[in-house]
Amino acid sequence: MRRSTLLVGSSALDDAEEAMSTALAELGPTLHTLPDGETGSRRNWIIHIVESLRGHPDLELGKDGSWTDYDDTPVFKIRRGHTLYGASLDFGHVAAFDASYPLFRRLRAANDLPDLAFQVGIPGDFDMALFVLGPTGAFLHRRPFTEATLREIHAIHERAGDDVVFQIEVPAELVFVARMPDRLQPLMAGLLGRGITRLAQASPAGARFGVHLCLGDMNHRALGRMRDLSPIVHLANALIDAWPPQRRLEHVHAPFAAAETPAPTSPAFYAPLGQLRLPHHVRFVAGLVHEDRSIDEQRQLLGLVEQLLGRPVGVATACGLGRREREPALATLRQAAALCHD
Repeated sequence: MRRSTLLVGSSALDDAEEAMSTALAELGPTLHTLPDGETGSRRNWIIHIVESLRGHPDLELGKDGSWTDYDDTPVFKIRRGHTLYGASLDFGHVAAFDASYPLFRRLRAANDLPDLAFQVGIPGDFDMALFVLGPTGAFLHRRPFTEATLREIHAIHERAGDDVVFQIEVPAELVFVARMPDRLQPLMAGLLGRGITRLAQASPAGARFGVHLCLGDMNHRALGRMRDLSPIVHLANALIDAWPPQRRLEHVHAPFAAAETPAPTSPAFYAPLGQLRLPHHVRFVAGLVHEDRSIDEQRQLLGLVEQLLGRPVGVATACGLGRREREPALATLRQAAALCHD
């Protein structure tokens, strides 16, 4: 195995063609999958989806917000006498796929990369419920968000089959685990990990998946922090233990940096990786690429990670590039390429 690169999702570039063309020029054969850059309104992850629900007939605002930080977000509630159904929710993933997939196929052929798959970012159903309805609402009313997410996964899979890798994106789960006392982290990881794998289980047989563990990146600020990588190890191990057969888990991406804060340099931070039970066929992607770390520092950290895991790993930023300015975002692509070609 050799090092590979992963683009987590969003890009700081202007449109899908520029985002994909630039990624192919910088990273080319090191990529297993290629997202469309989630440009425009999609560069801020699910904010555009949540905002689109302001006119939903079954929802009303419980608290308004303007997204300046994690405490300043709108929270909805289900209207009295109404029921929220998955059929009434449209997250826009299918429309985005239909717009970008033909362009992806053209660029893949032009770059002679026949094995490259199209990557579709899918926010976790619990995460969608949490950011729309708040913590209590998410636990009480997760089902319609699960139904809507699965409907869109099935629709995309019907169109492209195994030419697509669905990347499930789950910041809430990792942050919840990280905030628990150490002795309770494995229990919380098992509970939340099973929820993620249930989404995969209900997806089409043969569907391909990656999982993006995340600490949040709203306005390029993290929602959660970790003292070391124990929360990631607990959650990744829980995913592996519960992952359903006939659903291909191809990568697990782990954030080492936290938004604007680069990855720590202390070896103790990375020590828990020695307890990771990741099968050899599942790529581990180290989210350590950061414009505020020198390439030599990143080489040292990457060497430490590979020593702990006993194999080469993928490299990526901690989250998508949509919250960065253009030049820092391009700098991270060049850093990832350099690390991959060492």
